Amino acid sequence: MPRAALLALALLLVLAAPAAAELPLGARSLHETRTSQALAPGVTYTRIVRGKPSRKDAWTVDVAVLASRADARALAARLRAAGFDAAAESLERPPDDPRRGPLAYRVRSGRFATEAEADAHAAELGAAGFAVRGSVFTGEDGERTSGPWVVHVLKLSGRAYGRVAPALANDVIVARETVSSLAARKGAVAAVNGGYFVIGDADGTPGDLAGTSILDGRLVSEAVDGRTDLLLGPAFPSVSALSDSQSVRASDGATRLLDGDNRKPGLIRSCGGSGGDAPTEHPLHDVSCTDPSELIRYTRRFGPSTEHGDGAEAVLDASGAVSALREPRGGAIPAGGSVLAGTGDGAGWLRAHARPGARLRVDTAVRTPRGRLELRPGLGVVNGGPRLVRRGHADITAEAEGFDHADDPGFYYDFGLRRNPRTMAGVERDGDLLLVAVDGGGSTTMVIRGTVVTRPSDATGERPIGDAILVAP
Repeated sequence: MPRAALLALALLLVLAAPAAAELPLGARSLHETRTSQALAPGVTYTRIVRGKPSRKDAWTVDVAVLASRADARALAARLRAAGFDAAAESLERPPDDPRRGPLAYRVRSGRFATEAEADAHAAELGAAGFAVRGSVFTGEDGERTSGPWVVHVLKLSGRAYGRVAPALANDVIVARETVSSLAARKGAVAAVNGGYFVIGDADGTPGDLAGTSILDGRLVSEAVDGRTDLLLGPAFPSVSALSDSQSVRASDGATRLLDGDNRKPGLIRSCGGSGGDAPTEHPLHDVSCTDPSELIRYTRRFGPSTEHGDGAEAVLDASGAVSALREPRGGAIPAGGSVLAGTGDGAGWLRAHARPGARLRVDTAVRTPRGRLELRPGLGVVNGGPRLVRRGHADITAEAEGFDHADDPGFYYDFGLRRNPRTMAGVERDGDLLLVAVDGGGSTTMVIRGTVVTRPSDATGERPIGDAILVAP
């Protein structure tokens, strides 16, 4: 089982056990300490430190990750012939991958005490004509490690359920914000970063949530269909895969698929949409699928105005009546109303059926595997994935949720096999909610009473994010 997945799984299972139970990470002899504090009724913060660096850990150079064993062995042989040591090792597939055999083969060269020495070796390899992936630390491989792990856990129960909810950075899609800033602005007693989001313009609208976002019962961002998400509200929290379907009906009876909400038309981050997206309508993590013909709904949750571009837009008042049809796209979003932006045949549909005076009605259905989800006031949803545990047992859906790229085995190697601390959420059998952050993440951030307790990995410090989960005082 991949160590990154095992780390998350262990937390979600063991924290339901007595407080004295140790995390099943590394050897049983590893030292572990825990400190806890009550933040509010039903809200407890626990910091767990386990293990220590191993003398066996070292720096090395990942030369390549190749799908073929023959290709990996041939590359290792060429490296050795050029005077470099090299070895090829097999890598495990995602647990839910139905294919058999290794995922791929990793080729490495060298073993050094410092990163600088490994970087120098990588430069030598490059000068000799070999392409390299870069320097890595073996303590982050995930297969065998003695730590250390620093784990931060927020546990919420009972009356605390009604005080935990997602919030947008700067209250809109288009502007990212650090978790500490958002927590301070909202007066939260605790906070943790939310789901996946767009960072660069080439992948869509920076800040756009790459998956489901529901705030107070209203859909803000469409689902990556089939991805596992966290559902919050005044009742028990839950974890479930979600999908959605949306359509627009004009007063003349014409209908059309609504492709998405509050994002740049044509770019679908992590895919999982509908309507002819390419290269796939299945989830594919960190890939932006494309579609030249889309219809996107904007509300003031996006920001004060829509993005400029080719196509057409229908401006709707609160009743759904079209007040204006504007071309090209780009302009103010009315307070209480919305804008439908079309590209390709989506723009053609608006020109034909959304002239001023017409009425447009948007129908939205969000579904779990059990049926339709009621979009009631107080409901909040944060996107996530993959699922790690189901009914108390390991049930990892990395393959199904798009975390393995068929044409690039190195993606799952980097994302799932190596130690990549991430933010996690789980619900215990009694309904208690666990929000977990492990030191070393980029977006992974936990704030307790105004203090960032995690250790950001970015050189610039805490990373601005798209949304967060806040615990009100």
